[in-house]
Amino acid sequence: MKALTQAAIRKSFINASRSQTAAVNFPADFDEVDWENTDQYGWRDHKMPQRSYLVTELDGKPVTILLRAPELVSAGRKAMCALCEDLEDNDDVYLFVAPKAGASGKNGNSVGTLIHSAFSCSRNVRADVLPTPIHPDPELVKAERIRKLAERTAQFIQKVRS
Repeated sequence: MKALTQAAIRKSFINASRSQTAAVNFPADFDEVDWENTDQYGWRDHKMPQRSYLVTELDGKPVTILLRAPELVSAGRKAMCALCEDLEDNDDVYLFVAPKAGASGKNGNSVGTLIHSAFSCSRNVRADVLPTPIHPDPELVKAERIRKLAERTAQFIQKVRS
C-alpha cells in the first residue's frame, strides 16, 4: 500500500459522516507504519473503544471504513478471521460491524465480518512458511496469501458499499 497521511485517510471514508471522520483518533505509532508491507491497516480508537477503522487500497486509492467493535467479549471461543484466514495467530477474533454506505447505512443497515482484534492480517499473511511437498516454494504461498487477503478485504468493502 502507498504511504498514507491522516488527512488522506479521513478523506477516504465511505461509511462515516464528516463529524465521525473529524473525531477519528489515530494510534500513537501511526507514523511508524510500514506501508510497503501493509495490505490493510486497522486500529481501535483509543478514546472511543467501540470504534475501529480499516483502511485498504482499491484501484490505487485508499478506502476506509468505520467499524463498530464488540462491547462484550466472551472468552474461550476461537474463531477464524474472515480476511486473512490465519489459524496460528493468538489474537482474538471478533465480529466487527460496519454501517453500510449511503442511505442504506443511514437507515441502520450494516454488515459484519470476523477480524483479528489487533488487525494483524498483513503481518499474518507474511509469516514464514515451511516448505511442504504440496507447497515447495514458501514465497509462492506468501504471495497467494497476500493476494487472497486483498481479495477478501475488497469483497468486504464492496458489501459495505452496496
